[in-house]
Amino acid sequence: MAATNATTAAAVESSAVSSDELAAKAAHKRFEGLVMVRTKAIKGKGAWYWAHLEPILVHNSDTGLPKAVKLRCSLCDAVFSASNPSRTASEHLKRGTCPNFASVPKPISSVPSSCSVSIASVPHTASISPSSPQPPHNHRKRSSGSRGGGGGNANSGGIVTSLSAHHVVTPLAIVDPSRFTVDLAYPPVVSFASSSVVIASASASPGAGGGGGGCGLYGHQQQQQLVLSGGKEDLGALAMLEDSVKRLKSPKASAGPTLNKAQIDSALDFLADWVYECCGSVSFSSLEHPKFKAFLTQVGLPAISRRELVWSRLDGKYEEARAESEAKIRDAMFFQIAADGWRSKDHVHVGEENCVHLAVNLPNGTSVFRRAVFTTGYVPSKYAEEIMWETITEICGNAVQQCVGIVSDKFKAKALRNLENQHHWMVNICCQYQGFNSLIKDFGKELPLFKNVTENCLKLANFINNKSQIRHSFHKYQLQEYGHAGLLRVPLRGYERSDFGPVYAMVEDILSSARALQLVLLDESHKVVLMEEPVSREIEEMMRNPHFWNELEAVNCLVKLIKAMAQEIEMEKPRVGQCLPLWDELRVKVKDWCSKFHIVEGPVEKIIDRRFKKNYHPSWAAAFVLDPLYLIRDTSGKYLPPFKYLTTDQEKDVDKLITRLVSREEAHIALMELMKWRTEGLDPVYAQAVQLKQRDPNTGKIKIANPQSSRLVWETHLTEFKALGKVAVRLIFLHATSCIFKCSWSLLKWASAHSHSRVGRDRAQKLVFVSAHSKMEKREFPNDEEKDAELFAMENGEDDVLNEEHLMPTSLDLQDRHDKVGFDHTISCRRQVLTTSRNNLGRPRTGAAVPAVSISSPTPGLCAFRQ
Repeated sequence: MAATNATTAAAVESSAVSSDELAAKAAHKRFEGLVMVRTKAIKGKGAWYWAHLEPILVHNSDTGLPKAVKLRCSLCDAVFSASNPSRTASEHLKRGTCPNFASVPKPISSVPSSCSVSIASVPHTASISPSSPQPPHNHRKRSSGSRGGGGGNANSGGIVTSLSAHHVVTPLAIVDPSRFTVDLAYPPVVSFASSSVVIASASASPGAGGGGGGCGLYGHQQQQQLVLSGGKEDLGALAMLEDSVKRLKSPKASAGPTLNKAQIDSALDFLADWVYECCGSVSFSSLEHPKFKAFLTQVGLPAISRRELVWSRLDGKYEEARAESEAKIRDAMFFQIAADGWRSKDHVHVGEENCVHLAVNLPNGTSVFRRAVFTTGYVPSKYAEEIMWETITEICGNAVQQCVGIVSDKFKAKALRNLENQHHWMVNICCQYQGFNSLIKDFGKELPLFKNVTENCLKLANFINNKSQIRHSFHKYQLQEYGHAGLLRVPLRGYERSDFGPVYAMVEDILSSARALQLVLLDESHKVVLMEEPVSREIEEMMRNPHFWNELEAVNCLVKLIKAMAQEIEMEKPRVGQCLPLWDELRVKVKDWCSKFHIVEGPVEKIIDRRFKKNYHPSWAAAFVLDPLYLIRDTSGKYLPPFKYLTTDQEKDVDKLITRLVSREEAHIALMELMKWRTEGLDPVYAQAVQLKQRDPNTGKIKIANPQSSRLVWETHLTEFKALGKVAVRLIFLHATSCIFKCSWSLLKWASAHSHSRVGRDRAQKLVFVSAHSKMEKREFPNDEEKDAELFAMENGEDDVLNEEHLMPTSLDLQDRHDKVGFDHTISCRRQVLTTSRNNLGRPRTGAAVPAVSISSPTPGLCAFRQ
């Protein structure tokens, strides 16, 4: 029976011990979590109240194990429950309960971190109060008789552990060892994450184990006195030391994720792809930054060296991309070369590096990158001609007839024409994106309106920027009206004649600051300057004249209109057959602009016609009448090519081009087939299938459902046109733009630094190839700089401006009406669209695009071509 009772008692005791240990572990875990949170908060990454609340451990007086976690107010030493620190801070600190809490707390980052000392053997009746540091003997073991008799829990030596003030005082230059004396029961429990030391003292317990020694968390251990000569700053280093010892004694698995080799290789491969696609925007050296290495370690990835990225990985990616592009080229029967970058778009000065991209446009609508050529300064036409021909021979060897043409942003008059004359099967055209941008320069140089606006804006901008009194007043009203201030942008002397871009920036600044400029005229400082400077009176009269603002608005609207069309050309990449409708669209919009701002049409039309003739190529007219996309339904129900909308010269150009592109034996056959095509056209069902459209889910615009159907109809259905069909399939797919891939400024700078190194230039070319190949394969050409600018311009990171392109009807929406109501009704609907555009022309909402320009509309008023 006695044995049974002993066994039962032992079981109960074991169960109690087990539950106490679990509770102790939970309390200790809670304590470490709070310490970690407080440490982060002190560094500026957490709540403010942790500067005043310190977590402390309360130990059981009987077992010496941690039993609870409390929060101690460092201002008044009051102790609270740690269950809800936020509520404790709100009730104790914010509501004025704490007598020492200031109304405006100090920033957390300015509060020095202090060690959290655990309280051992605190009885329920013990109170924690601020006191001076206890002498060392107060913490040592006491004899059983020192407390006056006896054992028992009541006399077990409840020790009030004081939290001395020296833990939060900045150490003096002269070290006083007594100030940094910490009594520790070896080994101390160190929390590495929080850099705090939990000091567990062995409590005296006369009734525990015969004699004597107190049994704390670590059992009966000899006390040691540790002097930290560096003061409290040594606690962090001590914590690291003890943590290292603990990990070496009992190594544990890493807390980070564990990845297998396949996952690591895949992750690093994605990382390399991202670096290459950024193409110089991300520095290779930044991958060896300590913070980035720490990030890789945190997610379980090994560090990757920049040498590996620049050499072995880049070579592997380059060979892989090169093999893919060459396979696509071999699969195509013919192709077109696109060369972009001969004409610098960013005003590259002499001696600065520029990158020319050469790509291959395939009949199926895809494009693959071929090579990058770095140039410096002026590039002669002969050199460009050799580079383009060398690219062709590299691709197809002696079978050079596979290349049906070239589209380039420069050298139409010399290099492109020479190659076309030497090889009769080639169709070499200039980039339409560049042509529309050049039209803005033409207006800036030749149109009197642009010259007058440029002169007036220069006077005004220089007057505002150079007169300190006026400038201060202008900045004051800028801040008042717009919330920011700055100088008006002024082009460098001489650049206003060669390039209208800087002038347009100045025009935009003046228009956007119109309200502030008007307020400057009413300011007292302007009246003072008016008396001293005669030119100020001229400036005032000009600003008070409505004609000045009307001309300014007219120039701004016209440039916006052309830029919007050029931007859509760059995005949509139209084919050659769309060039004539594009230029007619421009004529209609400009005529509408002249009517709105009361501008004489004659000089404007002459400038447009001159630029049109410089860009024009006979392939425009030929592709326009051969592409089934532009067939028009007549009264009999036939779908016929739009020959009647060509001028007489353009009709002759079609005949000449077709006879040039075929052999002499097939020339007369091709012309006979052309007459048959002109009179019979295409089967209505096939014509409607080619012209079928659908809404693009990404942009919301109406687009052709299958752009390749125009060429496929000639190859599969119109097989009776043997000679003409060969010409049609080669003309229809030709791109009208050379826009391929934009090289980042950082990569150009890097290439320029290694321009004299063959190895460095080779690395740069491979990097461009890999980046361009990836983006062209995904058909993604993002402009990161513009996206970043839009992101920073958003208020609260949200863009709630509606996109007018999704709401405004365009001539794209009219094309699907051909097979229903005929050409005349389409023109009528088009006039309604133009009336809507006229009301909004030049006054787009902030952040919204100018009404979209038609890229594939076959039905604008083509009678304009008969001028």
